[in-house]
Amino acid sequence: MSAVQSEPPGDRSDRELTVDELAARVGVTVRNVRAYSARGLLPPPRMVGRTGYYGREHVARLLLVREMLAEGYSLAMIERTLASAPPAASSATLALHRALLTPWLPPEPEITTGAELTARTGVPADPELVDQLVQLGIVERLEGGRLRVLDPALLMAGLQVVGLGVPATALIAAQAQVNEHVRAIAHTYVQMFVDTVWRAFVEAGAPREQLEEILATVSRLQPVAAQAMLAAFRTEMAAEVAGAVEGALGELGD
Repeated sequence: MSAVQSEPPGDRSDRELTVDELAARVGVTVRNVRAYSARGLLPPPRMVGRTGYYGREHVARLLLVREMLAEGYSLAMIERTLASAPPAASSATLALHRALLTPWLPPEPEITTGAELTARTGVPADPELVDQLVQLGIVERLEGGRLRVLDPALLMAGLQVVGLGVPATALIAAQAQVNEHVRAIAHTYVQMFVDTVWRAFVEAGAPREQLEEILATVSRLQPVAAQAMLAAFRTEMAAEVAGAVEGALGELGD
């Protein structure tokens, strides 16, 4: 996880910049600035006539975009990271926002077709199945019969289960229940972090020297939480399977 990036010298003033000055200050092209603005990565500038003026919040966002691109993130992932960031956030705030959010973002969406999914999983294309996946928020329909898969790993796992003979309707109904439980689990872990580590950080006055420790804690929380949830799942699954097997064998008789 990268350290919080500070703004270049001179960014602490409130002087507004033209698009050319903004691009030169951050070290990107004017064309890139306009492209990032079109994607919603930058808030609109203050317009005076036909001239736009940019402030410190634009510098901060461009710095984060440049840093994440250099680290190999796509513009789509950067867009998802900045979607919930405060429009006027400073560089330090954006760095913290990124550190808190990016470890938890699902994989990038994948564009495919029903035929491609059939070829990869062996599950015949079914418009009704796609409709149900759309209702669950796993798939979006695009023009030309294409599909945007919002969580490719989840969809592929589900289609593989269908390929094993489990009816798609039964799996989708089960996944809807699982989503509710997972949402509650996620809330439990996040609230635990907020009520302990984050609350102590805020009550201490959010000292900058503790920021890296906070970021490191967040990066470690994801794998630890996943391991704890998987361990608990294995235990409960073993108990459920044992009970189900006993009941199923009892139905067979001697």
